[in-house]
Amino acid sequence: MEIRTFRTGDRARVVSLWQRCGLVVAWNDPDKDIERKRRQQPDLFMVAVDGETIIGTAMGGYDGHRGSLYYLAVDPLHRRRGIGALLVRTVVEQLRELGCPKLNILVRSSNRAVIGFYEKLGFATDDVMCLGNRLSEDRRS
Repeated sequence: MEIRTFRTGDRARVVSLWQRCGLVVAWNDPDKDIERKRRQQPDLFMVAVDGETIIGTAMGGYDGHRGSLYYLAVDPLHRRRGIGALLVRTVVEQLRELGCPKLNILVRSSNRAVIGFYEKLGFATDDVMCLGNRLSEDRRS
């Protein structure tokens, strides 16, 4: 298994993984999200690969003030092997190299299992409220 940067030929396998992991929702078109990421800091879009099979992803970003982590996914058949933690550590190290002082992660409050995963990696709840304003409609057809 290796962790490497996303390549153009990975797109269909990444979207399929995200679908298996329940990350694809009606209001976020994964193809548009991938294309946007390829235009902004594409070196922070990581995949875990076992042979030709993509078994994990992590998408990081840094705006000069805070870092973010999105689309952390590990194939259900490969979970509990440290792949998710390795993807997080890889993105964290890349962000540190960019001078990023803090990483923010958004997790639905109902997703207790994922919150527990991040807590084991040293993340803690911040006393903030996440607000959003959709700037474009990405609904999949």
